[in-house]
Amino acid sequence: MIARGHEVVYDVESDVVIRGINVVGTLRFARDRSTRLVVGLIKIQASDEYSEDGFDCDDHLEGESPEPRPTLEVGTVAAPIPRPHTATIRLAHVAGMDEKSCPAIVCCGGRMDLHGALMQRTWVKLGADAKAGESHVVLEQEVSDWQVGDRIVLSSTSQHRDTRKESRTEERIVARIDGNTLWFDPPLQFDHQGEGDRRGEVADLSRNVIVESADPDGVRGHTMYHRNSAGSLAYAEFRHLGKPGLLGRYSLHFHLVGDTMRGSSVIGCSIWDSGNRWLTIHGTNRLVVRDNVGYRSLGHGFFLEDGTEIQNVLDRNLAIGARRTKPLPRQVLPFDQNEGAGFWWANSLNTFTRNVAADCDLYGFRFEATETSALKLTFDIQQPDGTTRPTDIRSLPFVRFDDNEVHSSKDLYGVNLGEGVAGVGPDPRHPFVVRNLKIWDVHYAFRPQVPSLRVEKLSIHDCVYGVYHPNFDGHFYRDVTIARTNAEPFNRGHDDLSAQHGVLAVDGLTFDGVRSGGMPLIQISDDNLTGRAVSHFRGVKLVNWEDSSRDRAVVNLGGGPRPTPKTPHGTTVYLHDWYGPGEHAEVVSTRSPEFKAAPSRYSADAPLTGDESRVAKTKEIEFPTPPATIDDLPPSTVVTHARREGSHVRLRGTTADNSRVTRVAVNSQPAMSLRDDFAEWEATIELSLNGKLTAIATDAAGNLEQMPHELIVP
Repeated sequence: MIARGHEVVYDVESDVVIRGINVVGTLRFARDRSTRLVVGLIKIQASDEYSEDGFDCDDHLEGESPEPRPTLEVGTVAAPIPRPHTATIRLAHVAGMDEKSCPAIVCCGGRMDLHGALMQRTWVKLGADAKAGESHVVLEQEVSDWQVGDRIVLSSTSQHRDTRKESRTEERIVARIDGNTLWFDPPLQFDHQGEGDRRGEVADLSRNVIVESADPDGVRGHTMYHRNSAGSLAYAEFRHLGKPGLLGRYSLHFHLVGDTMRGSSVIGCSIWDSGNRWLTIHGTNRLVVRDNVGYRSLGHGFFLEDGTEIQNVLDRNLAIGARRTKPLPRQVLPFDQNEGAGFWWANSLNTFTRNVAADCDLYGFRFEATETSALKLTFDIQQPDGTTRPTDIRSLPFVRFDDNEVHSSKDLYGVNLGEGVAGVGPDPRHPFVVRNLKIWDVHYAFRPQVPSLRVEKLSIHDCVYGVYHPNFDGHFYRDVTIARTNAEPFNRGHDDLSAQHGVLAVDGLTFDGVRSGGMPLIQISDDNLTGRAVSHFRGVKLVNWEDSSRDRAVVNLGGGPRPTPKTPHGTTVYLHDWYGPGEHAEVVSTRSPEFKAAPSRYSADAPLTGDESRVAKTKEIEFPTPPATIDDLPPSTVVTHARREGSHVRLRGTTADNSRVTRVAVNSQPAMSLRDDFAEWEATIELSLNGKLTAIATDAAGNLEQMPHELIVP
C-alpha cells in the first residue's frame, strides 16, 4: 500500500514478484537508471482497502476526482524516461489470483502516465524495393531515433496472390543503421514493394517504457482506464498482453470513461502480440490516438466497442496482422464476429485520417451496424452541446475519413463501409465523405453499403474486385482509378441481387490495364427498386485497353446469378460525352423494360456494349449535381499537452471537424496550426492566476465549438 500523501520512487531492476500494489499516493519510476517491476496487480485508486478485482473498480465516483490523484508515473510528457534507460512493468500471475482479472494495471479515478523517449517516426514507408535474400531495407527517410537492437516489422505487399494464405509480413532485429538504410540478419524471405505509389511499411516495435506479460503462453495481463481517470500513454511498448476470449481484458482499454478523460491520448505506442485486440475505445469520447503501431492481434485491432463512441481521433496509425478469432462472450454488439479488422466501429461520428491497415485477415476497415428485433440501434448519443439524445447510430456520418490506405489483406475486404445498415444512413445533406482512399493487393476492394456517400479520389489497384456489392443510393464519386482489377471492376447494385435504389454519379473514372475476359468494366443493375435508380459516368478513360482482352464490354450485365427483372423500370447507365462533347451514350440491358418497349431505338456498339446491352445516342440528359451539404457540426478540440514554463504554459492539441477549421484560441489567444485545419496545433500563453485554460475552435461555416476543452494547469 502506497498511502495517501506518500511518494515512492521505484529505482531497481528486480525479478522479485510483488503480488499487488495499491497506489493511493504516488508510485514514480526513476529516470536516471533502468528499472524493472514484476507485479500481479497495480490498482491506482483512492481507496485504503486492497482488492484483487482487476476489472471493476471498487466504486465509480461521479464528479471531480480527489486532488492530488493517486498516481502511477513512468515518465511524463515534460520528462519522459530517457534513453538509454528502460522502465519495464512485467505482469505476472500469482497463485490464488483470479485468472480472468489478473494480472493487470487498473486505473480507477487516478492518474496513469507512461511516457518513453520521443520518436519522430514510429513507422515509415519503404524507399526502395526490398528483395528476398537481401539483409537490408531502404526507408523513405532517416530514422535517427531508432536503435540497433530494435525489433522491426515489414508489412506484406503481396498477400492476396499467395494461394497458401501465409503471411508475408516479416520481423527482424536491427543490426546496423546507415542513414535511411537498416541492416539485419537473417535475410528477407519475401519481396516487399517499396517504389511508386504502393509501398510497404517498416515499423519499429521497440520502446524504452515496456508493459508486458511475464508468461505470454500462460496467464496474460491487461491494462485499463476507468471513468474519471487521467493520464496519457506515449512511446510505450505493450507486448504479449490481452486475455484471449475474455470480454474487457484487452491490451489497452479505455472503459466507459465518456468525456471524463478528455485530454488523454495514446501517441507513438506499439502494441504487439496481443491475445485480445490492441486498443479498445469503449464508451469513450474525444480520445486522440496517433502514430501507433499495432502488430498481431486476435480479433479486431483498433476497436470502438459499442456504438456510443464519438469524436475520437484515430490518426496515422498502422495496423498489421489483425487475425480472425471467435466473438467474445456477452459482447455488447452481438453482430460483430470479431473477424480481424484493422479498424472496426459501429458509430462513424469519429475521425479516421492517414491510417494504414495491412495483412489483416478479413478487413482493413469495417463499419458494421446490424439492427435486429432484439437489438435496436437507437442509443443515447452526445450532442454538440453536451446533452444526449436518442439517435440511430446508422444515421451518423464521419467527422473525417481522409487519406486512409489498405493493402495486402488475406481474405475479404479492404474497406467494408456499412455492413448490415439495411439502407439506413445520414440524410443526403449530411453524407458520408471519403477522401483520398487507396486500396491495393486485396480481394474485395471497396464495399460501400451506406446510402448518401461522397467519394473524392479513390484508387483501387491490383485487386480481384473493385467497387463491390454497392448500395447505390445517393452515391457521388469523383476521380476514381481502377487498375489491374479484373473480375468485377465496377459491380452492379448489391451484386447478385442486381438491385439499385437511387442515383450513382461518377465524375472521372479511369480503367487501367483491366484484362479479364468476359466481364464488363461497368455492370448494369437489373432492378430499379424505387423508380429513381440511374447511373451516370463522365470522363471514362480506358488506359492500356489495347493490351487487354477485348471479348467483353465497357457496360454490360456481367456474369453470376441474374434474377429475372421484376420492376417496371430498369437501371439506365449514361456515359456522358462518350461520343463527343454533349453526345452521350444511353446504355440499357436487353432484359430491361426500356429495351423491350423500343428495341429499335438501341443498337450494338462494341466494345461499349456487349451481348446483353445496347446503346442509344442522346443529348437530353444532365449530369446530376449532388445535394448541397449542410455543415452544422461544430469542431471538437482536445488539449493533449500542457507544460508550464515559468509564468507561461505551452500547449499542443488536436481539433477535428468535417470542414475547414479557421481558428483555435486558448483563453482568447490564437493558436498556431501545425497541420491543415488545425488537426495539430500549438500555443504559448500567459497562465491566468487560477490556472484555468479554455480551448475553443471555429470552422469555416461559422460553427463555434459548444463544448470547449476546459482544464486547469496547477
